[in-house]
Amino acid sequence: MDRKKGIPAAWSRRRTRHDPPGLDEAIAAAQGLTDQIESQIAIAAQLVGLSEDESRNRVLLAHAQPNQSRSALTRGRQTEVVIIKRRSVRAH
Repeated sequence: MDRKKGIPAAWSRRRTRHDPPGLDEAIAAAQGLTDQIESQIAIAAQLVGLSEDESRNRVLLAHAQPNQSRSALTRGRQTEVVIIKRRSVRAH
């Protein structure tokens, strides 16, 4: 007798981890998208979930220091590579 295997119970408890970007990372992304300061403020605020007034000072400060490298912005975060492969279902 062939018994069909179901999904293991441990798989139903898996959750996707969500790490929102920090403000410095959002500013770096905004600077890469546009050169306009007001657009950078809006983009950074939306990425982080802050108001434009709260992110304005940091964007202006980052704009005043153009020599800062992007690697310095993400210094505190550990880089981790995740590869996801989808397997097709085999028919027996």
